[in-house]
Amino acid sequence: MLAVSTLAIGMIFVGGTFLAGMYLATVSTERTIATVATDEALAKIRLYGLDLDDPNSVTTGGFVLYENLQDFPSDEMLYPSTDANSVRQYSWAALCRRMDPQSRLVQIAVMISRQAGPNARFWTVPSEPGETGFEQGTLPRPIRINVVQDSDAEDDELTIKDGDDGDDVEEHTFVADGAVIMDDATGQIYRVLERYVDPSDRIKLDRPWAGVPLGSSDGGWVWVVPRPVAGGRSPFVAVYQEVLRF
Repeated sequence: MLAVSTLAIGMIFVGGTFLAGMYLATVSTERTIATVATDEALAKIRLYGLDLDDPNSVTTGGFVLYENLQDFPSDEMLYPSTDANSVRQYSWAALCRRMDPQSRLVQIAVMISRQAGPNARFWTVPSEPGETGFEQGTLPRPIRINVVQDSDAEDDELTIKDGDDGDDVEEHTFVADGAVIMDDATGQIYRVLERYVDPSDRIKLDRPWAGVPLGSSDGGWVWVVPRPVAGGRSPFVAVYQEVLRF
């Protein structure tokens, strides 16, 4: 009995180690793919370009989705893009922010996401100019949400504000444990350690907030890739940043 018990305990530890190894191998593989997909995305951005002389183009005040600045086929955001007939499991989105009003340097943040299934739907911002609120799309896209820092919160805690109390979309559900958010004003990246149960709109970051002070009622803005509308695993894989000259 003692030998059997010892063997059973050993097998439990081995099984746990095996599962952890599979998870880490998957994470490593996806991050490698994300690096290659980012290189491809940046190459396409260089190819399609960016008109900095357009007054409605990218500014220093915050990030803008690249497809809002440049018209190009949506298939170009899928990876791999070599074979349109193959199953393409990843997609990318780019956010652009001008480094300085007089400079032609643009900070590019490329967010890589995996496909969550053929029927998965994601909250996105409306594609038509002037429209507000959210609509559902087939690709995971980064969304800008409003955050504040309450007076009773720690310096590594943020509260997510609901943009429209009248709609059925609660922005705090976009952010879950393990999510990655990016400060709209600076491009600094944070990982969410926990979204509290009570209050459910408050999150804890992996380090103190170092972006624009959030003491005012308006707060600030961060970008996040939401989970599927029907729930499930987060599609977000990784985010990479680079500065390009146009």
